Amino acid sequence: MSLEHRPNRIILVRHGESEGNLDDTVYERVPDHRISLTDKGFEQARATGERLREVLDGESVEVYVSPYVRTRQTLEALALPVAERDVRVEPRLREQDWANFQDPADIAEQKALRDRYGHFYYRFTHGESGSDVYDRVSTFLESMHRNFETPAAPRNVVIVTHGLTMRLFCMRWFHWSVEYFESLDNPANAEPVVLLRQPDCRYKLERPFSQWNTAVVPTERERSSWL
Repeated sequence: MSLEHRPNRIILVRHGESEGNLDDTVYERVPDHRISLTDKGFEQARATGERLREVLDGESVEVYVSPYVRTRQTLEALALPVAERDVRVEPRLREQDWANFQDPADIAEQKALRDRYGHFYYRFTHGESGSDVYDRVSTFLESMHRNFETPAAPRNVVIVTHGLTMRLFCMRWFHWSVEYFESLDNPANAEPVVLLRQPDCRYKLERPFSQWNTAVVPTERERSSWL
């Protein structure tokens, strides 16, 4: 791949606040992929869209979006200056699969088990582990890189997805350790995470993820992924 065709920015955006963020019993009645944004979630996405349009400043942009309702609603509310032909619905960017209709008591018990076992490796019953999501994100990155190979490649890429998927995307991109990944918080709802291209055509995070477990000390490689 010609390095000069790499985009100036890769912007990851978490969906706005969803009904599931407010009330986890909704998963008993509504499939995860059909859960909608709340009114606040729409407002969050619109506010983020205003900021992103200023950053993009008329440059070309290509969008990838998880097929879930809440991510597609977030993209619509962002109101980015992107043609429909440049928007790709990408199933590999979906949320971690936990179950079908979920029993909140069972999920709470499994979350406790995950805390003991490890967030990256624990596989939910009838669902996925973090490592499963990492694998599909890895194949998505291969596809995305192929789209950078022509002079018509966009100057900006926006990816609208989910918090865990965003962390795993960056883990794969920057070759972070499992321990460092597990020490990080998800971004807030509708929060963008920006990877900026440097003069050497490598990327750095505009700012690091917040860390809930500060006992994990980032390695030199992990620190070098921040501006």
